[in-house]
Amino acid sequence: MQSYFHDLADHLTSLLQGEEVFTASFSGEDSDFVRFNQGAVRQAGNVVQREIGVDLILGGRHAAGAVTLSGDAGEDRTRLQTLVTGLRAKLPFLPEDPYLLYATEVNSSERCGATTLPSADQSLEEIRAASKDRDLVGLYAAGEISAGFANSLGQRNWYDTSSYNLDWSFYHQQDKAVKSSYAGFTWEQDVFARKVETAVQQLGSLARDPVTVDPGGYRVYLAPAAVHDIVGLLGWGGFGLKSHKTRQTPLLKMLTGEASMAPAVTIRENTAEGVAPNFQGAGFIRPDGVTLIDGGTFADCLVSPRSAREYGVETNGASGGESPESVDVAAGALATDEALKRLDRGVYVGNVHYLNYSDRSACRTTGMTRFATFWVEGGEIQAPLNVMRFDETVYRILGENLVDLTQEREMIFAPDTYGGRSTDSARVPGALVEDFTFTL
Repeated sequence: MQSYFHDLADHLTSLLQGEEVFTASFSGEDSDFVRFNQGAVRQAGNVVQREIGVDLILGGRHAAGAVTLSGDAGEDRTRLQTLVTGLRAKLPFLPEDPYLLYATEVNSSERCGATTLPSADQSLEEIRAASKDRDLVGLYAAGEISAGFANSLGQRNWYDTSSYNLDWSFYHQQDKAVKSSYAGFTWEQDVFARKVETAVQQLGSLARDPVTVDPGGYRVYLAPAAVHDIVGLLGWGGFGLKSHKTRQTPLLKMLTGEASMAPAVTIRENTAEGVAPNFQGAGFIRPDGVTLIDGGTFADCLVSPRSAREYGVETNGASGGESPESVDVAAGALATDEALKRLDRGVYVGNVHYLNYSDRSACRTTGMTRFATFWVEGGEIQAPLNVMRFDETVYRILGENLVDLTQEREMIFAPDTYGGRSTDSARVPGALVEDFTFTL
């Protein structure tokens, strides 16, 4: 598919007139999808899709569109010619874009991941075996994802990777379930078995009578999935240059020096070890890593080409939304096996059901617990906890009230499939936090 994309890029170049320039982005996947319910396969299918988006540029004006590719060279060339003709017709009627910026220095690259996925039969057999008599509900997606960039200046970039993502739950009853995920590039049976064993143990605890605690401050352990939810919320404007310049960032108090996070907290955009491509839609190459928060203090922003042009700085290859796509939260000193013991008495939060800002400028969040949240005493799970709402600032969660982060981290792939499988990922530890505020 890489050579096919390059051939189509060459064809696009032949369609240009005068001083026209184009940038083109390719996205594709060949994915197997399997839906489980009550431990059995309920739906199974395969999706093969490929698309090229084209931005036709003339001076400061540009028009963009996209076509789905059929795989037939003649047909796809005709589709692209029709697209370019339509975009060209729009250009005279469009205003000049003052923030248009695209790569003009040719920087080609190729990054192809090894295909080490298990066969569909192997992975499905292990998933079904794990369910046994339990109600396993979830979605398994696996296969190749590819992306490409090309422009009329001769730049060519290609990226492909093969991965899998099992997003699943053991359902008990009503609102009680144990949610888990297992994602990666090589299926490791022992790793999956440990995840299943942990989920089974928690499922057994869900069978006990649930308890309700009074609103107030409690010592909590946030499992990696819960930490991922919280750090993911920060991606909504927390790290983008545009949101910082317009003072709409939830990390405003960090910028003004009114607040900070704990010295143990370092957050990076780790493109080198993530799943996302190392280039973006305007042709700029992403560095291997960008340190966003360093030892509890703000370090650097994600800068898209448009923000770079608007504010007169260099871009670091961020996408238009300026949100992290390969989040990496540094590990701490707490052994995961010791987390409950260190928690002693308090709340184990497996993940967060709902999360949003209650006071954006103060980085105050509100959310609810749901799946696999437990009351812990003496370092042991005692009973499931009924749904609780919390209201906390990230400066307390990852700042003044942070006891420690775990040594072990979990790699979490986004399970989103709307329009195509997501390449967003995160590597995050668990977090032990004191005086975590539950409001009702």
